[in-house]
Parts: sequence; C-alpha cells; structure tokens
Amino acid sequence: MARQLSNEQLIRAAKDFGTPLYVYHAEKIKEQYEKLTNAFSKSNVVFFYACKALTNISILSYIQSLGANIDCSSINEAKLALHAGFAPTQVLYTSNGIGFDEIEEAASLGVNINIDSLSNLEKFGKKYRHGYPVGIRLRPNIMAGGNLKISTGHDKSKFGIPVDQLDKILAVVRQYDLLITDLHIHTGSDIKDADVFVKGIEVLFDIIPYFKELKSVDLGGGFKIPYQPGDEEIDIGLLAKKVKQAFDNHPQAKDLQIWFEPGKFIVSECGYFVTQVNVMKETAATTFVSVNSGFNHLIRPMFYDSYHRIENISNPDGEEKKYSVVGNICETDTFAWDRKLNEVREGDYLVFHNAGAYGFEMSSNFNSRLKPAEVMVRGGKTFLIRKRDDFDSLLRNQVILLQVQHEPGKEPV
Repeated sequence: MARQLSNEQLIRAAKDFGTPLYVYHAEKIKEQYEKLTNAFSKSNVVFFYACKALTNISILSYIQSLGANIDCSSINEAKLALHAGFAPTQVLYTSNGIGFDEIEEAASLGVNINIDSLSNLEKFGKKYRHGYPVGIRLRPNIMAGGNLKISTGHDKSKFGIPVDQLDKILAVVRQYDLLITDLHIHTGSDIKDADVFVKGIEVLFDIIPYFKELKSVDLGGGFKIPYQPGDEEIDIGLLAKKVKQAFDNHPQAKDLQIWFEPGKFIVSECGYFVTQVNVMKETAATTFVSVNSGFNHLIRPMFYDSYHRIENISNPDGEEKKYSVVGNICETDTFAWDRKLNEVREGDYLVFHNAGAYGFEMSSNFNSRLKPAEVMVRGGKTFLIRKRDDFDSLLRNQVILLQVQHEPGKEPV
C-alpha cells in the first residue's frame, strides 16, 4: 500500500516551489489503478481513465505507462491524450451536446467515439454509414450519485439518449446501416452501491439483442472514494464479483468486453493542495483562517458542498481548536466552517487532502489571481510538472486595442 506523503515532504515542496501548490503522489495513482485491475482480473474488463478529473500531461503519460486507456470529454482532451502517448485505439471520446464538427475531428484522429444525441447520430450516419465504428450513450433513467449535480443517469439529465427512445435509435441505425460497436451508460459520480451498476447492466441486457455488431458495453465510472471521516470507498471486489455474475448469467453478452471509466477513483487521493495562512481574524462568531488561495484554485467545496480534510502540517501537535477556513477571493469562498484543526498561526502550512480530482482542473484566474504550480512526487523525488502562472500569463492571448501612456506629473485622461 502506498504511504501518504509526509508533512516534511509537503512542506519541503511548498518551500521549493511556493504556495499554493498542487502535489501529486504517483505511487498512489498506481495503487488505485492496480486495485481495479486486480479485482477484475477474471473478467474481460478494460479501464479508461476519465481524464476530465486531471489532465496534466505528465499525469496522463504516467497513467498510460501503467497500461490504462483514457476517456475524454472534449476534442482537446483527446488531443492531449494522443500527445501524452496513448494510441488512438486507447482513446474513448464521449461527446455531450457538441457541434458535429468536433465529432468529425475525433473521427479524423481515429479514436473511439460515443454519441449522445439522435441529431448527431443521424449526422454521423449520413457521413460515415457503416464505415466507422461508433458507440451510443444511453440515458438509463437511474438516479445515482453523491450529489444531484453529479447525477447523470436520471430522467431529467441532459446526458445520453433516453432508453425509451430505442425505436428512434434503431430507425437511424437501420436507415444509415450504422456500425454500432459499443453501448454506453453513466449514472453519476460518488457511487458506493455496487447494485447501481447491476441495474445499469440489466437495462443494457434488454437492449443488447438489437445490436448485432456490438463488441463492448461501457458502464461508465463514478466509483465512490472516501472524503469525510468514516467514509468508505466502493467495494471494488464486490463490484467485480457482481458484474461477473451478471454477465455469466447472460450468454448473449458473454463475448462482450466491459468498459469502465474511473477518474476520481484513480487520482483523487493522490492529490494534496498546500496553502499558507495569510491572516488570522477573530470575531464573536468564529476565528477565520485566511489562506493564500480561494475557490479560484479549489472550487469543489463551494460548487458541490464537498468536504476535504484539512490538516495543519506546520503544527501537527498543537492544541485542537475550531476555525473557519476561508480564501482570499473577493467573494464568499469558505472551505470549512467550525473545523477542528491543530492550533493555526499566521504563516502555517495547511494541506487539503483528496485534491487530485477536479482541483487544478477546475481552477481559474478569477480576481486576476495566478494559477498554482503542480508537482509530482515519484520514487521519493519531487518534479515540477506545471509552472506557476506569472503576470504574463494573465496577458497572454489578450489583444490590446489602445495603449495609454501616462506621463509623469500629468493626470491620465
């Protein structure tokens, strides 16, 4: 089992590269990926890393070296995957409400494609007919996931073609003689109950007989990982057992490859977000700890009401007290209310755990603040894998129409 990075390693990285700082532990990524492959070793399963969780090119290359495939949500993610060393056959591109020109570009790259609308499926049929294999993303009408914002399979979700429109799907497939090789569903994120995936499988088993050239079924991802104390990740061994049983009991599906798309499960726990305390502010209601970051760097607590364990790594033996940890953005950016932490002082380093997924990936330059650097710890050594923004980063790609020159001693017009 990969050991957590020590406080000393994190503080050393913070001093070497500055804060705020994203730190990723390579061996933890490997451990999570091998947990999946070992559990499903008796089934015909392929894993596609859902790279929207974290697309740093060094992370992608490392995951490719482990033997994983990759799942992409945009054409640029697909291009990054190819740039990182994935072969086109290892890349899965699942579109969502995009222009058909992006699907055409994906086809020009030779990657696997899933289509999630009848409109684009018909356009695909008109252009490619039986000449390019394609998958269909279905909406199974199953409510699942840890938060409504990350539930994608219910009957009001924008994702996929509703299964109750199967007749319309089949009409398009017949009209254009489409080569359908994959059926895809994804019910949501943060799923702990293995039976949610079994329900999805049962939906697919009713549909599989209509598609005679299928090679795979894609069950999506969304595996639960622990964030709060007492949380447990999804029982991967139990999930593997139930998936195998389900497919063993359906002979018509026994030759199909099973695809999964874990993202957060692979990279979340590898990530540490290190910040430094700017200001302590005592009020009648609480004591605020203001760090040198905000939701411009880690938006999940504000966007999803998510919990991240926070630790004072500068004073781990200090007396526990309650604090409200906030950012330095000119908006409400509260990371935690009334959180117990070892005594916090100005200048201390606070680390946010489970910051590998949707941390840097959802960061921005709001308030014209700079994005942090990213580093990877591998084999005990720390490597810079993304430079910190500088002021020029804010100006890059801007076009200045009028350069105002201010003369000393004269008021600007």
